[in-house]
Amino acid sequence: MSDQTIKTLLRHDDNITPQKIGFLLLNEFSMLAFASAIEPLRSSNRQSNKPLFEWVIASPDGKSSTASNGVEVASDGDPSVLQDCRMVFVCAGVNVRENTDKGTLNLIRRLDRNGAVIGAICTGTYVMAAAGLLDGRRCTIHWENIDGLAEEFPELEITNDLFEVDGTRVTCSGGTASLDMMLNLITQAHGVQLAAEVSDQFIHDRIREPTDRQRMELRSRLGVSHPKLLSVVKTMEDNLEEPLTQTDIARITNLSTRQLERLFRKYLNTTPTRYYLNLRLARARHLLRQTSMSILSVALACGFVSASHFSKCYRECYNRTPRAERAPG
Repeated sequence: MSDQTIKTLLRHDDNITPQKIGFLLLNEFSMLAFASAIEPLRSSNRQSNKPLFEWVIASPDGKSSTASNGVEVASDGDPSVLQDCRMVFVCAGVNVRENTDKGTLNLIRRLDRNGAVIGAICTGTYVMAAAGLLDGRRCTIHWENIDGLAEEFPELEITNDLFEVDGTRVTCSGGTASLDMMLNLITQAHGVQLAAEVSDQFIHDRIREPTDRQRMELRSRLGVSHPKLLSVVKTMEDNLEEPLTQTDIARITNLSTRQLERLFRKYLNTTPTRYYLNLRLARARHLLRQTSMSILSVALACGFVSASHFSKCYRECYNRTPRAERAPG
């Protein structure tokens, strides 16, 4: 979507009504991601002393929606309240597949046909993909869900960006990235000064660009700064589907296998083999929870040669079988 298109969609004129933005809340949606998207609209009105935006909240059945933290948010009505919105964001969270039905998919298809810009917050990207609205478009989703989305929709162009704007499609990775997405849209529509004032109100010291990373730097995640160890872990993370041998990893990172063992013992209190296995099992856990892939397919996607070996390792790590991981409740 060009800057001019966003300005046209969200522009304000004293002689016209505020731009209306809709939020379709699926059960178990992310409260943080939703609040981070709606609060900048409220603050823009307050800071400008003008009704630049208004918003409506809907759920697929017209009832209140329950966030993943258990808090209920009332709906402004059934989905028909979204019909005159210029932009509609699908807000989802955990268990998005179980909270998406044909009625929801048909609803956002109708809104698209009616000319609304369709957006997604957090795992709402899955809903857009399932509705066929992301074909040929760039999109993003929460980092934890990237592998699952890619496995289920291999034709999609999925990035690791905070948010993506491509044509009449806007996708956001969720969390506090929703705030940055809205601040960028406000910048395009109403100028950098207003966006900066809103950001300042939220004690948000920098409006991040869409290409900023989702995850913390590896050194911050691990709590270590040893460059060789960071290089090894990065190599492991980049090779989960076809695992490298410890000898290969040592060669690639210019270490001996003995040095490799010492580094992991000293800084992470484990062995390279165990750490690598846990990375693969963590990826498997995401795929089991987020896709309908068979257990064998999940095993192969995470570098295991058989379902039985995968199940044994999984049970030892998580104290439950892959099949039990998928069981409802």
